[in-house]
Amino acid sequence: MKKLLLLGLAIILFTNCNQQEKRYTQQSPEIEIVKKAIENYNNKKYDITLYADTSKTLFNSSKALMSPSETIAYHKTNDAIYSSRGFTNEDPEYEMVVTDDGETWVNCWLNWKGTLAANNKEFDIPIHLTYRFIDGKIVREVGFWDASAIALELQAIEAEKTASEN
Repeated sequence: MKKLLLLGLAIILFTNCNQQEKRYTQQSPEIEIVKKAIENYNNKKYDITLYADTSKTLFNSSKALMSPSETIAYHKTNDAIYSSRGFTNEDPEYEMVVTDDGETWVNCWLNWKGTLAANNKEFDIPIHLTYRFIDGKIVREVGFWDASAIALELQAIEAEKTASEN
């Protein structure tokens, strides 16, 4: 009887250890939501239904939080300076992780290409985006990229414009 009880406990312990929640994956519903958000951005279809009402976005900042509607305004303002822009399909990487605290995050590494409307100069920039999810909705979006080449080009365009007016 004792051996039967120990065998039963060993089976329960072994079964519970093997039913561990996935902490890392490259296929999940959350990744599909991020891919939809990227597709929407590329199509200039700004759909905030993927985001929780309380979602906050940070782009190249640790303090300038934007709501979903402010993020759309940010994108629309930036869209005005490009004749074309969007994420490419060149080796995108997506991963979902569940942190030790139980938070669900999707990370992605993408290439972005854009052409300035003012002078047709093209830019190709690697971008890292990460999204936190709660109940299937994005509650936080954080993006980092080096926009210095674009900023310098816009400054040069503005300087040239000012010089020609004088």
